[in-house]
Amino acid sequence: MMTYQTPESRYDSVQKVLDSLDGRECAILTTHINADGDGIGSEVALATWLRARGTKSYIVNPTPIPQSLRFLVPDESWVLDPSEQETVECCYGADVAIVLDASEAERIGRIKPLIENLTTVVIDHHPVGDKPIGGFSFRDSTASATGELVFDIIMKAGGPWLDVADLAIYVAILTDTGSFRFSNSTPASHNIVAELIRRGVDPEEMYRRFYGTFSYRHFKLLRSALGELKVDDDSRVAWMTVPSKDYQDLAATAEDLEGFVDYPRSIEGVEVGILFWNPTKDSVKISFRSNGAVDVNELARSFGGGGHVRASGAMIHGSLEQVRNEVVSETIAAVKILRNKR
Repeated sequence: MMTYQTPESRYDSVQKVLDSLDGRECAILTTHINADGDGIGSEVALATWLRARGTKSYIVNPTPIPQSLRFLVPDESWVLDPSEQETVECCYGADVAIVLDASEAERIGRIKPLIENLTTVVIDHHPVGDKPIGGFSFRDSTASATGELVFDIIMKAGGPWLDVADLAIYVAILTDTGSFRFSNSTPASHNIVAELIRRGVDPEEMYRRFYGTFSYRHFKLLRSALGELKVDDDSRVAWMTVPSKDYQDLAATAEDLEGFVDYPRSIEGVEVGILFWNPTKDSVKISFRSNGAVDVNELARSFGGGGHVRASGAMIHGSLEQVRNEVVSETIAAVKILRNKR
């Protein structure tokens, strides 16, 4: 017997999503740049459900699906390359766009012009930013993951429930709650996961896939990055930098850095942990993690990024040293301001 119930506050939004998607012939699904388990899991679950209802559905993302998440996609023909002319024509010919796990136009990058003339539905659990994507929005920042909202939609519709969607929603919730370690792990998220396990999802296999196996590159990079670990004892801000040369020489990817930001964050007494690395020569990726009262979503937004109160990120153009100095300085200032208010 299912113990989860959709919160009453979501009833109207869930119904509006169902009304917006009813009878559609072709849907384009997208998510944010450098998509994570929640973005991809939510896309796959919703695309699977839509296709089972007769709506042709395609995933068109601004950046490729990470290799660690490709196993979720049941058919590679569902995933289209936005640089291909056929994809552009497919987007222009669709009758609805669904943006998942992202609320702001800049977060979907080059996909924005491909869907801006389509009826748009936004499904997200992040706080609303200053430049929201237009269209109807189903947003709830109390949800553990966007996958939780997708679960609400499919449940309200009465299915169809498919194994692929079950697995994808499980991955969405698992990864966004940090394997149920983070503060967004709620009774609701556990009840949903309990239902998915009853249907056949294997928790041990999923944990091993996401948290129990790493590439050799991961450990080589971790060794060099730990050598760059710094702590400001006064503010209790810690940061770690992935050396650009090592990252390039090892032909590493963002997937090889999984969990790195937890090292500065886990130092005793630290309030905010930060990770810096160069995905490209002139851009710096920043990951923020908060252990308490510091709102790193607000910090990330000041640098053009965003996310959650305790876990956020941003991408900044500039040199690594310049960006790091600026971000660390702003973070230290934010911590001190907060302390003075206490």
